[in-house]
Amino acid sequence: MDRNSQRQAAFLRHFGRSVLIVEDSRMFSTALRFRLETELGVRVTHCENMDALRAAVDAGTEPFALAIVDLTLPGSPDCEALDLLVSRGIRPIVFSASFGQSMREGALAKGALDYVMKDSPSALQQVIVGVDRILASERTKVLLVSPEPGSLALEAALLSRQRFQLQKAEGAERTLDLLDEARDTDIVLVDLDQPGCDGVLLLGEIRRHYSPMSVRIVGLSSRGQDATGARFLKAGGDEFILRPFCDEDFIARMLHLAALHKQFQALTLLASRDYLTDVYNRRYFFEAGQRIVSQAMRRGAKASIAIVDIDHFKRLNDTYGHEVGDVVLKAVSKRLKARLRGNCLLARLGGEEFGMIFDGVGVADAVARCDMLREELAATPIEADGEPLTITVSIGVAAIEGDEVFDNYLNAADQFLYMAKHAGRNRVFSERSLQPALAG
Repeated sequence: MDRNSQRQAAFLRHFGRSVLIVEDSRMFSTALRFRLETELGVRVTHCENMDALRAAVDAGTEPFALAIVDLTLPGSPDCEALDLLVSRGIRPIVFSASFGQSMREGALAKGALDYVMKDSPSALQQVIVGVDRILASERTKVLLVSPEPGSLALEAALLSRQRFQLQKAEGAERTLDLLDEARDTDIVLVDLDQPGCDGVLLLGEIRRHYSPMSVRIVGLSSRGQDATGARFLKAGGDEFILRPFCDEDFIARMLHLAALHKQFQALTLLASRDYLTDVYNRRYFFEAGQRIVSQAMRRGAKASIAIVDIDHFKRLNDTYGHEVGDVVLKAVSKRLKARLRGNCLLARLGGEEFGMIFDGVGVADAVARCDMLREELAATPIEADGEPLTITVSIGVAAIEGDEVFDNYLNAADQFLYMAKHAGRNRVFSERSLQPALAG
């Protein structure tokens, strides 16, 4: 991923968040503000002395995600600025020209997340990278895997301090269950030293259902001489950390992996959206759909797939023009998106067709939901070019069951869609629609 892509991803992840710069140097504060705003998309409040800091914090108008603070701030001879920030729950990064090992250790003990010296041209870059990674950490969910309760206590404490969101699993089966339930886990941290924990086997099971782009996997072990790390990485692991480790090194590695993962997520989000309707596109539907189906099959859960087609869309385009057609597509997708939340994947498959996957929903319930959507769309005209247009849709619904390739499920829904159109449009068809005819 090139630098422009990284900056674009960071900007998307942090856009609109608020950061304090507590710094009396105009040169550093100006440079920091410019880069934070342009590269990370954050809002910046600058405080050049202790009085300004108190006023900004007491105002309570901004939920500051973190602060960059100089320990030599005017009015703060004894680190009062650092104490104030920590007491208000605002995470600080120290950026100072003053240095002593005891001063650094004292600042970190008080709650500073990092201590960066103004001693080189690269110091500013170090702060920007630090802000990016720390902001990413609080949105990063880590699953701690160990058969023995308390075996990852140190790692959990270090990650909690950085505000990673933590969840714990005991054993491989529980790990897969939690991954399926949460769906938004970013990193799995596996203790490879615990008896009964075959890290490579667990890694293989996770990779069967989750790609490296959907979840990152980190192994921890004190066995550095038996190629444990090499085997883990060759099997698909993303990082291996050898014990005993330096706390700062462990956190730096986890922050780096979290930021990298969030960058890929932001870029994937851009690439997965349909440019016109802002729902998912066909490519994402096939990628995510296969994953949803695979997980449903493993859980023994119900699932259904549907294809929605806007009736007489070609005639609408020919009559009113493509601009009105675009308005209709946007309006239909907006209404579908408003009604389909939680356990439904919605995407534009192309032209006037939309695909839907209902996770945990059997075909009977899926048909009922689709029929409700169809009725709502038909009952509410769309305003286009100053004229109300009544839009109807036809929908084909198929059950996801049996061990089939994903295309077969989609083809089944497409066949039911064809039947719905052949039967007069503005209706929902599924295998249930055929039962009365077969019974007769």
